[in-house]
Amino acid sequence: MKLVILDRDGTINAAGDGFIPSADDWQPLPGALEAIARLNHAGVQAVVACDQSGLGRGLFDVAALNAMHGKMHKLLTMAGGRVEAVFFCPHGPEDVCNCRLPQTGLFEQIGERYGLDLPDVRVCSSNPLHLQAGAAAGCEPHLLRPVPAADRADQADLAEPAGEASLPPALPPGTRVHADLGAFADWVIEHDALAAAAANLQAGTRHVP
Repeated sequence: MKLVILDRDGTINAAGDGFIPSADDWQPLPGALEAIARLNHAGVQAVVACDQSGLGRGLFDVAALNAMHGKMHKLLTMAGGRVEAVFFCPHGPEDVCNCRLPQTGLFEQIGERYGLDLPDVRVCSSNPLHLQAGAAAGCEPHLLRPVPAADRADQADLAEPAGEASLPPALPPGTRVHADLGAFADWVIEHDALAAAAANLQAGTRHVP
């Protein structure tokens, strides 16, 4: 099973002003739903892990959160994609929990749910805290960082981990950088296809009489 763990706000949908209070305010980023569909069609499943401290702070209720995710699922279906599940932390910063980012609880739950070793899982977000949590749990971190079009050829999507000097200090070492979720999806699909071709070539070489 191939799995990617996606953040929600700022990765799939516009981040809003601190939090998203309702389904009407939940708006997908351009190309994000189509990117998830491309991953799915390439055999990669997606789940969402995100902080939703607005619940604990009383800024919205579970019904509003379910409506947001219902809208996400519906629009994804229309785009030909699917998110398998949404894992979220409802706690505020004053609560003691192991699931609020950058704690690793959400990622551990995902690994247990799907029976996966987390080093085999990629995590993708525009939020350094999300990548810190994912990397601490063992996942491969991928940062979404839009860049000006003039610089995109050099900076938007790196085949190798970004150099230490080019990353904000809060990001885990080895973080790969992509301009948006579409660029991340393209990288995953191409990388996995090349890896599969290399494995097939190696297997064929071993069986040559």
